[in-house]
Amino acid sequence: MNINKLTIMSYDVFNGEVNTLSLSDERQIINTINPHSYVTAKSDPLFQEALRSSDILLPDGSGIVIAAKVINRAAIVKIAGADLHEHLLRILNAEGKKCFYMGASQKTLDLIQKRLSHEYPNIVAQFYSPPFKPEFTDAENDLIIDLINRFEPDVLFVGMTAPKQEKWLHTHKNRLHIKTACSIGAVFDFFAGTVRRPSQVWIDLHLEWLPRLIKEPKRLWKRNFVSTPLFLIDLVLYKTGIKSTKDYQ
Repeated sequence: MNINKLTIMSYDVFNGEVNTLSLSDERQIINTINPHSYVTAKSDPLFQEALRSSDILLPDGSGIVIAAKVINRAAIVKIAGADLHEHLLRILNAEGKKCFYMGASQKTLDLIQKRLSHEYPNIVAQFYSPPFKPEFTDAENDLIIDLINRFEPDVLFVGMTAPKQEKWLHTHKNRLHIKTACSIGAVFDFFAGTVRRPSQVWIDLHLEWLPRLIKEPKRLWKRNFVSTPLFLIDLVLYKTGIKSTKDYQ
């Protein structure tokens, strides 16, 4: 598949519509980038490597869309993890294929399974809720990988929040028998209904972050009041030429 990419602030970001993405016969890793993950990756080399090595890196943040316009003079489309998830489910259902959900609580996975059975009855799905801890042991990783490989999913959805999910997938991708894998974090909760995604009105206004911040201020304050200003500083540095992609080559 020929992927259109645009280099934005040293990252090769997907430049296209979500409906142009398809499943692959070869392994492809899909991740997302937003201002918070951009800033976090600056002090986390493994996370940065995981993002840079993505086969497809989606612009999941209005800040990335703005950066493309300001620095590259290009109009790109914001694609959230939820948009990717919905698109892939439609393909899987139409073709009667398989997906594996790895992450979240068992309660959340049960709700996902229930919704899938009603809305996407042709999908064959398997689920695993990993231990809630910063890092897995070797034995735990072996178990997770074995479960996925035995199932051989067409799509692997990983939902453990960033940067844990991206780093886990990057670290273990060569051991996984997968075709398409993507890190989609909060999408598990959105789809399960345990967390409500802001309405399309907020999304269209590029203010999706605001209702989420109001609902979860303790969890999200840092990304909005620390990461966003730091991202904007870098945006100015790239725009003025003080920073360039050569700094990362």
